[in-house]
Amino acid sequence: MPRKTLVIIPTYNERESLPGVLGRTRAAVPDASVLIVDDGSPDGTGEWADQQSGQDPHVHVMHRQGKNGLGTAYLQGFAWGLEHGYGILCEMDADGSHPVEGLPKLLAAVEGGADLAIGSRYVKGGSVVDWPRRRWLLSRGGNLYIAIMLGLHVRDATAGFRAYSVSLLRRLNLAGVQSKGYGFQVDMTKRAVEAGARIVEVPIVFRERQLGESKMSGGIVKEAMLMVTGWGLARIGRGIAHVAHIASGKDDSGHRSRRNRGGGR
Repeated sequence: MPRKTLVIIPTYNERESLPGVLGRTRAAVPDASVLIVDDGSPDGTGEWADQQSGQDPHVHVMHRQGKNGLGTAYLQGFAWGLEHGYGILCEMDADGSHPVEGLPKLLAAVEGGADLAIGSRYVKGGSVVDWPRRRWLLSRGGNLYIAIMLGLHVRDATAGFRAYSVSLLRRLNLAGVQSKGYGFQVDMTKRAVEAGARIVEVPIVFRERQLGESKMSGGIVKEAMLMVTGWGLARIGRGIAHVAHIASGKDDSGHRSRRNRGGGR
């Protein structure tokens, strides 16, 4: 029996794009519920979402005061989904860039045993449409840097089109997630890898938003890369310490190993 599914869609001033995205979502996964997490959008997004919720029992709305960041929106969405007994929690942007019709493939991957299914632009069959080359290079280069610094075997660690099994989310220390913006997806990917999660990347065609204004900024990207650099340097430091520990000939108890003491048989 398919697990109960919740699609979480954070919004801030998405009154133009949300109607189309919500309609396509309900058509693609009609048995799933949708949670719109609105950060007090001054353009009326939250009020429109409330109207839809009143007409469709599958649509729910969470109102937050002020623009508090993508990461905290998803974390509060996860908490709501866990509290209400959902088995799979999905992430999706409200701007129409994610291929909503690909949700069944993400869900099928989780139902098939994946702990995390990522809609990936950078695996075979995935692509990006309508992006200027500079932005593509920034995204592609950023993901390569993340993979190298953090040792992640994930091609699209910054992707925001995802499906998590609740069992994985319960294993992660969500209270320890501090990243709010662009770095949130990297943080969650890193934690999933460290938890031994089975991660599947499903190829998608990512399109530039057609309506509304992008929330991406150079400051958000810089903040994420600084965060990744910090994590990467810490990882390298742990690796050096581990090699030094082995080279010293000591075991975990702090004593020199028997083979290096001489007197072993």
